[in-house]
Amino acid sequence: MIETERLILRGWTEADVEPFIRHTNRPAVMRWLGGVRHEADLREVITERFPRWQAERGFTFWAVERKEDGELLGFCGLKRADDEGTRIKGWHEIGWRLREDVWGQGYAREAATASLDFAFEQAGAERVVALTVIGNEPSWRLMERLGMTRRPDLDYEGPAWAETPVIAYVIEREEWQARTS
Repeated sequence: MIETERLILRGWTEADVEPFIRHTNRPAVMRWLGGVRHEADLREVITERFPRWQAERGFTFWAVERKEDGELLGFCGLKRADDEGTRIKGWHEIGWRLREDVWGQGYAREAATASLDFAFEQAGAERVVALTVIGNEPSWRLMERLGMTRRPDLDYEGPAWAETPVIAYVIEREEWQARTS
């Protein structure tokens, strides 16, 4: 569990499934992620994939809970980049997905900052990559506010459901440490 001023990043529970699907499996939230998904697919991700990553790797895309009222806001955390045929496969990758009604309130930045601290201080990351698409300006703007650098040399054609190319931002351990010290 990771705590910030306003948030708790934690493991998933069965009670998280319904609110996560209700709040994040919406057209605006899923616009750059291939659109609204089948509930069964999301249930599998939350109840099987994310907990498996935590058990195997010591990190995952954690549930993001607001301390003030216990509301589930979405997820943020780390995984291993896994798109085949890319130069980033195996790197630590940061990702987030928050419900639309909390956009623009600084929660994504707060959760991502905590996740990057974890990546460099506890997960042994040398660098962390973040991925998005050109059209998802709010996401890549956050990457820039986090100190990440656009790396066109790492862009790649994404999966069939994604707008392409997938674009990459990277931050190295030394860069993060210089920003946070």
